[in-house]
Amino acid sequence: MKKLHKSNLFCWSVFDEDRNIDFHSYLWVRDEGNVIFDPLPLTEHDREHLMSLGTVSHIVISNSDHVRDAKQLADDTGAILCGPDGEKEDFPILCAQWLDDGSDIIDGLAVFSLAGSKTEGELAFVVEGETLITGDLIRAHVGGSLCLLPDGKLKDKEKAIESLKKIANIDGISAVLPGDGWPVFRNGAEVLSDLVYSQCNG
Repeated sequence: MKKLHKSNLFCWSVFDEDRNIDFHSYLWVRDEGNVIFDPLPLTEHDREHLMSLGTVSHIVISNSDHVRDAKQLADDTGAILCGPDGEKEDFPILCAQWLDDGSDIIDGLAVFSLAGSKTEGELAFVVEGETLITGDLIRAHVGGSLCLLPDGKLKDKEKAIESLKKIANIDGISAVLPGDGWPVFRNGAEVLSDLVYSQCNG
């Protein structure tokens, strides 16, 4: 796994040839138990690295299209599976906890529910007050900038833009780690503001 902008954050990735971007999974290392976001299948190298960093307490899934290898990894580690409450009725795997806007399950993790994306109640997360982790709605197909999910995949663009504004108004965001595309390691709040501007004035 790759070490990110903070010593307790890691990433592993798979390249998607159709979109020419990387898909990412993220690991947050904590004394109380590590947290994984949207886990892709692991290579043996990454699996050994993951296990060397301590116990996995939670696996958090942003939306049903990012279930990926979550169930297998939960079976392997005993981690608690957490998914979006907005998809609870039709989610492809059973979760022990269902998350919505403001859910308080892990110290240092803020949970935000988004509207208008391709799945109901997609989640975004802020780790330790400064690192935003996103699923599908907010992404980055070009290094150094963010974009929204393409219009054709949005259920409601107006609601999606309102969700983007909600995220952009969070104080203290320095980095944005999207599930799809390039991470933004500096000036995250400014890059989010630029995306809001482009969506509202484009």
